[in-house]
Amino acid sequence: MNRASRPAGSLLRKIVAAIILVPLAVVIIAFAVANRQRVTISLDPFGSGQDAVLTTPPLPLFLVLIAILIVGVLIGGFASRLRHGRWRRLARRFERDIAALHSELDSLKRPAGGEPESPEPAAPPERLQLKPPGH
Repeated sequence: MNRASRPAGSLLRKIVAAIILVPLAVVIIAFAVANRQRVTISLDPFGSGQDAVLTTPPLPLFLVLIAILIVGVLIGGFASRLRHGRWRRLARRFERDIAALHSELDSLKRPAGGEPESPEPAAPPERLQLKPPGH
């Protein structure tokens, strides 16, 4: 990507982000305003309502649902990270191998005696030169 296209891509990315994030923020704010009633969360499947052992203090419904959404995203991200760990390790190993090969290639390109390379390429050996037909 050259310098001329970089600002255009950055501007396009900002416009797309604004087109997505502004309506999303409006929907989240509308959801929060519409669901302000307080709810009690019971974590006791055998208790009934108020006499349940594991209950939370009354919280606004939108906070409960947004917290559940955040926890779900975190669990999904962690599961994805675990699942792709093998590929990340393999990619790191390949990157190390590539770096080692690049350094080896650079060392082989350097002249043996520390003399600077001649600017003209060396002529290929006689056996590699093509001769015109009929000779």
